Amino acid sequence: MSPTNILGLVALVVGSLLLFLAWRASNAPVDQISEALTGRYTENTMWYLVGGLIGIVIGVALLLRGRKSD
Repeated sequence: MSPTNILGLVALVVGSLLLFLAWRASNAPVDQISEALTGRYTENTMWYLVGGLIGIVIGVALLLRGRKSD
C-alpha cells in the first residue's frame, strides 16, 4: 500500500468519525432547541459537519489518486 493510499484511508476514517460526531451532536437536546429556534445547528456541530465532509472528499480523492499511480 502506497503512502498516498494510507493517507487517503486515514482522511476517510477521520472524516467519517467527524460526521458521526456531528450526527450525535445534532441529536443532543441543546442542538435540537437551537435548531428549532434559529433554524441552524450550533457552531460546534457545523464544524464537525464541514470537517467530516472535507475529510471524506480528501480521503476519496487521495485513494483514487493512489489507485491511478499504481
